[in-house]
Amino acid sequence: MLRSRRRPRSLCGCCGVNQLEQVCKVALISTGGTIEKTYDAHEGILANGTSVLEMMLGSLQLDGLAITRIQLMDKDSLDMTDADHELIARTVAEYSTEYDGIVVVHGTDTLSVTGERIVETCPDISIPCVITGAMRPWIMRNTDAMQNLVESFSVVKLLKAGVYVAMHNRVLQFPGVVKDTENLRFIQKES
Repeated sequence: MLRSRRRPRSLCGCCGVNQLEQVCKVALISTGGTIEKTYDAHEGILANGTSVLEMMLGSLQLDGLAITRIQLMDKDSLDMTDADHELIARTVAEYSTEYDGIVVVHGTDTLSVTGERIVETCPDISIPCVITGAMRPWIMRNTDAMQNLVESFSVVKLLKAGVYVAMHNRVLQFPGVVKDTENLRFIQKES
């Protein structure tokens, strides 16, 4: 007698679809930050200007994800203005109706400002929005960039609706996330 083998059921947290049969649509919004800095030989500095996300994405197997990349800006987050944080939040609001999840690549210095702004702008967000970045650029040895990007893609499929930061094997939900500059990680602010 032949037994039928059942395929394991794996439901996507962001869209509730069976991951073995359907694809979760994810918007990848790029804003720059340390994760995307490259070396400018003419100036002798690490600077934003040439996105490295395509190279990073090209080395990953992202089965179950259909990623649409939105290059919103290419800034060090220390150079971001209130208008920039507002633009990111409005862009998340706009794409949240078209996608199952959103990943925002952002500089770590003002990542918390943007996370709080997204919560204010999208209080009833119906999908997960995961913000990530890196403490060291992708082009450097011992970078955390690839780990954080991969973690973000993994958790955006599993999380319930809300705004999160995913870095260094941790996921924290906004509001109340801050950067711990001494330990170079994000923490939940104590009440």
